[in-house]
Amino acid sequence: MAKPKVILNLYPMFPADSFEDRIKKRPYGADRDTYTKIVHEWTDIVKAAERMGLWGCSTIEHHFHSEGYEVSPNPGILNAYWAGQTSTINIGALGYVVGTWDPIRLAEETAIMDHLLKGRYWVGFARGYQARWANVLGQHTGAVATVSDKSAEDLQNRKVFEERIDMVLKCWTENAVSLNYDTYKAPFPTTGVENYPAWRTTMAAGADGETDGNGRIMKAAVVPKPFQRPHPPVMMPTTKSIESIEFCAKRGFIPVHFSPVKQVEESIKIYQELSAKHGHSVKYGQKQNICRFPHVGKSTEDWNRKLKAYDVEIYKEFYGPFFPQMPQGDGDAILEGMKKSGLFVGGSVQECKDDWSRTYEKAPCEYITLIWHWAQCPKEVMLEELDLFMREVLPQLETPDYDVKKQAAE
Repeated sequence: MAKPKVILNLYPMFPADSFEDRIKKRPYGADRDTYTKIVHEWTDIVKAAERMGLWGCSTIEHHFHSEGYEVSPNPGILNAYWAGQTSTINIGALGYVVGTWDPIRLAEETAIMDHLLKGRYWVGFARGYQARWANVLGQHTGAVATVSDKSAEDLQNRKVFEERIDMVLKCWTENAVSLNYDTYKAPFPTTGVENYPAWRTTMAAGADGETDGNGRIMKAAVVPKPFQRPHPPVMMPTTKSIESIEFCAKRGFIPVHFSPVKQVEESIKIYQELSAKHGHSVKYGQKQNICRFPHVGKSTEDWNRKLKAYDVEIYKEFYGPFFPQMPQGDGDAILEGMKKSGLFVGGSVQECKDDWSRTYEKAPCEYITLIWHWAQCPKEVMLEELDLFMREVLPQLETPDYDVKKQAAE
């Protein structure tokens, strides 16, 4: 048996005493001093997580957060900086909102990151649900922000998302590619880039098929290729969509489950069945990632206090309007709703042990992603809770042995 691989994923929240305090500081997200403090504190946290033995650390991509929620517009820059500050921990993002990215630039950036980290890198891809920014940065794709409701917008978003990921995979794994999709083409025009002056050089030393020998560039040769072969591990957040589970199973991606245990359990079974259908053999729980918002503390009362201080305002004022299925209400009502959602785990150390043990009896995922609303939750508090999780809770959890090399040898 083995232990789950723990990933710390932080949502960078500018700290405020209350929503009224946030209003007084508007637009808080533009506060230079606060961001400077947070971005350097973030590196301290990554280093601390490495010392604690976590498998990975990650960030997110969101833009235009003027209120001071989730101020994390460029995961790549942060990942590259952390690469030079660490030596063992795996670094990544949950994740790049693919419909807002040029697929070739995304393939290039992530490949470079993989080399900087010498294989300690993983990539997260997300669909995007915040129209305020995704519709602006993704304006040329038609992939407007959406939820999984099977609407025309949802179907278009998913189409662009899946196509662009397949483009990135091609760029990672093929020496030269022809990309001919409704929203993106390479080379452009598809008939070839005419009169390339150095075509003879490319003909002799470039990729096969890159030029036709008559001065035209006929394929795009995207370099560098990733350090890992065929490419870094890919993770993908999911809530309830079976289409997302199938998409991951077909490509060997790792779904990150933002859902209650029962739904995670069902998704794991579906993933295992679909993986076999697509020629991938995985054990139950392998290549699965369960996400939770933890508070490991002294008691249930301590958990309630922390939820009120560090999480309730964010869920009421920001997440609630986006997701009606998430906890709603005021005061104790929203707090109890959050606890019943299955996404929050907290209480005393023993209560956390018991809760996580029950989860892993049903859903022994290879990965655990833990999210804190830092720096609304202060660094010292968050690191104390993370330390308790790693020392007290994690030793109680077991997964099957997912060692791929060992499996191959056997």
